[in-house]
Amino acid sequence: MQDSGAMHLILLSPITWGLLLAAVLLLGWSRMGTALRAIGVVLVMAVLVLCMPLGGNALLGHVESQLPDDARCQAPGTPIVVLAGGLDDEPRADDDYAALTLASWRRLFGAVSLWRSSPGTPLVIAGGGPFRIKESAVLASLARDWGVPSTVLRTESDSTTTWESAMALRGTLPARIRLVSSAEHLPRALLSFRAAGFQPCVEASDSSYMPAGGIGYFLPQTSGVEKSQTALYEMAGMVSYRMRERTAAPVTASR
Repeated sequence: MQDSGAMHLILLSPITWGLLLAAVLLLGWSRMGTALRAIGVVLVMAVLVLCMPLGGNALLGHVESQLPDDARCQAPGTPIVVLAGGLDDEPRADDDYAALTLASWRRLFGAVSLWRSSPGTPLVIAGGGPFRIKESAVLASLARDWGVPSTVLRTESDSTTTWESAMALRGTLPARIRLVSSAEHLPRALLSFRAAGFQPCVEASDSSYMPAGGIGYFLPQTSGVEKSQTALYEMAGMVSYRMRERTAAPVTASR
């Protein structure tokens, strides 16, 4: 799942940093030397690039490229684990699909499509969330609507972060699993599940990366800000999880 947090997203937004830099420059311009002024202008320009699809897609491409080649899935028949992508609102019932984020829809669709290539294998949906009705419960209901039988469906509903999902599932599944999530989230998910003792291969359900297009690619846009924010969030998450990995005790996932 994507570990949501409004404060973290605000702090990692290029708009936040752009406003702070602009305020510093405006208030201190007359007292700054030439070198500091130049550095300030360069930083503002860098933030401006991050507000463009150019910068956002460059960062996303960098994050997605962190997956090692040997992690790509070549393990048909092994259990599939899909990570929930969050909720936009509190679900009113298990079938309140409007409460799901677009990331959750895309991840489940990718997982169900993968499951159809080897029906009968377990499909595990991981994700709890802050509400009474859990992310995994809503996604499991949607998976059943898409033709996945209850006999192969399992849910993990206690976790609130990707790291917690991995740790909650250790010991309940074989070490070899197929891990499904958004492309930019998979490097962090892979790190988490390896730290929990799994030997996962990964399948990207979707990717937000887009190659260079028309003139709009080089103009500030909401999409550029959102992609930069997502990429910076994943990069910060990787740093945090690597620190956890160093201090985590060795574990074995298989029963």
